[in-house]
Amino acid sequence: MIQLKDISCRVGDFKLRNISMTIAGGSYFVLLGPAGSGKSILLECICGIRPIESGRILIDGKDITKLPPGTRNIGYVPQDYALFKHLSVADNIGFALKIQGQTRTQRTRQVSRVAEMLSIENILDRPIHRLSAGQQQRIALARALVAEPTVLLLDEPVSALDEANRQEICALLRIIAKDFKFTVLHVSHNLEESFTVAESAAVMRDGMIEQSGILKDLLRKPGTEFVARYMRCENIYSCEATGAIFPGGTEVKFGNKLLVLPGSLNTNVKFMIRPENIRVFMKYAGWREDENTIPVKVLGFRDFGSHIRIELDGPAHMVAHMQYSDFQDLGIPSETNMLAWLPREAIHVLEDEQP
Repeated sequence: MIQLKDISCRVGDFKLRNISMTIAGGSYFVLLGPAGSGKSILLECICGIRPIESGRILIDGKDITKLPPGTRNIGYVPQDYALFKHLSVADNIGFALKIQGQTRTQRTRQVSRVAEMLSIENILDRPIHRLSAGQQQRIALARALVAEPTVLLLDEPVSALDEANRQEICALLRIIAKDFKFTVLHVSHNLEESFTVAESAAVMRDGMIEQSGILKDLLRKPGTEFVARYMRCENIYSCEATGAIFPGGTEVKFGNKLLVLPGSLNTNVKFMIRPENIRVFMKYAGWREDENTIPVKVLGFRDFGSHIRIELDGPAHMVAHMQYSDFQDLGIPSETNMLAWLPREAIHVLEDEQP
């Protein structure tokens, strides 16, 4: 378990401010946020290479705030790997064990065990400069694992890898975390990567935790517009309630149309709906305005492989995602008049925008 209690740290003009967070023991947790939000600095504070101004850091209930880095029992993989170019692969992996005073026989045994687990046992004698980025990543990971830490900190561990190697390493990280029962804190800016390895996450903004929780909740039920946009939701709108209350919902003005949003709302609200939750279909004879079904025009579309992105013009500009097979069935050309349905249960009101 990792417990951060009111952590503050200043680096030049930037400051981490009152970071408090608990990461359950044995869990795999991702730290998200834009560049410059403080993710890497927070990892450096936890592992002890950057001092904090105030607060406490606890690992499995033990206060390690004032302990030197080498005694915190934390494995750390920095973004640039920080491998020693003048040492062989084996000596890089076993460097911390040598500092601890272990004999060559002890180091060789532990290095061989971790190298076999990471499938790099055949390159132990090679110099670092002859290795690919994927191999260097595995060596940096082996060096962090060889001392059998209780906590593993990973700073964008797969950002330098191509797509195939990225998926392979992410799958390996999941297996290692499960087998060794590590508590893992993984810094990333990639949503696909995050969902591959973790179930829980926090989003940072300007040195603070903006929101933390289950990843799927951050995606579909963000607390703020910042988190919603970071989780790639473009459909965010401000509107005004009409005062009409429905069972489980409130009527609001959406441009020149009316929508029903979930919950009992006040005059001014901001809501979001993810593009994959907007249903687009052809107008049909005898169509009438059902709840949250509105006329729209297709402005254009683009094939992204996993989905078709459709630009819509209606009471406001909207983006919808559709499966390729469904899009083919509709045969939608640009400038076509269509209908869009915004299911009430898929609409999320942003809490920070309510009066």
